[in-house]
Amino acid sequence: MTGASDEAPAWTRAGFEAQLRAKGSAYHIHHPFNVLMNNGGCSPAQIRGWVANRFYYQINIPLKDAAILSNCPEREVRRLWVKRILDHDGNDAEPGGIEAWARLADAVGLSRDELWSLRHVTPGVRFAVDAYVNFARRAPWQEAVCSSLTEMFAPQIHRDRLATWPTHYPWIEPAGLAYFRSRIPLAQRDVEEALAITLDHFVRREQQERALDVLQFKLDVLWSMLDSIEKVFAQ
Repeated sequence: MTGASDEAPAWTRAGFEAQLRAKGSAYHIHHPFNVLMNNGGCSPAQIRGWVANRFYYQINIPLKDAAILSNCPEREVRRLWVKRILDHDGNDAEPGGIEAWARLADAVGLSRDELWSLRHVTPGVRFAVDAYVNFARRAPWQEAVCSSLTEMFAPQIHRDRLATWPTHYPWIEPAGLAYFRSRIPLAQRDVEEALAITLDHFVRREQQERALDVLQFKLDVLWSMLDSIEKVFAQ
């Protein structure tokens, strides 16, 4: 908790949302490795290392969402949330986000064997991602939903990559950037749903502060991943 007493008045719905959005200052868009990457300062080996490690996060997102579903007794929420699994795993009509990330790996010169073997995944990335999935399994489902609100800040990080990578990294096949383009509308949709659940559920001040702590935990997961990638793949 952030230290307020149980008697502190709750923030208004708008005020609580503003507090959640203010957490964007800790989003990994500001991490030195991400700044370096978007400024064109990464070597091909560093780009490949980042892609290989983020893939471990991508393949675990459906497990996280399945954990939320398994803990949620509310049918209407499950009907909303289940599509997130297909967004990543794909279906007969759409290949899904995991395949889109694999195509990014193709574009940066990583073989499918290298990618799926997970041999480039750092211990720090594995630990952070596993901690996130385990949190979703064990926490109240509303808290796990709240943790997904880092997607409030995701569209900009995708726009930045689409804007800068073709210039800074012309050796990357442009078709491989489709993942970033696809996630912009999906993240916006997902945020609307998760934010509504969070604002409806966390209504007392101590609950609202808990939500901020949960969101900070997820921000720390993403930041820690880049810490590990930066250290292992430093030039």
